[in-house]
Amino acid sequence: MPDDPGTAAYNDQLLRQLEDPIGWAGYVVTPDFWNRTLQNWQSDLLAVAAMAVLCIYLRQRGSPQSKPVGAAHTTTGIEG
Repeated sequence: MPDDPGTAAYNDQLLRQLEDPIGWAGYVVTPDFWNRTLQNWQSDLLAVAAMAVLCIYLRQRGSPQSKPVGAAHTTTGIEG
């Protein structure tokens, strides 16, 4: 598996400290990997949760773009 940017950056830091670089498998067990991973998951989870809450709010509020709760799938918000 090729080095990802996190592994390359971590190895660059190790080389600057005159330490041997590590492979991807070694990088997976480092705190740096888990810190970067959890920060990404946290921001993605926050974005998805915000979208879900906004969608629920707009649907319950009676938005004209949404069907009423319990309406058939063929029903739209536009009648005429």
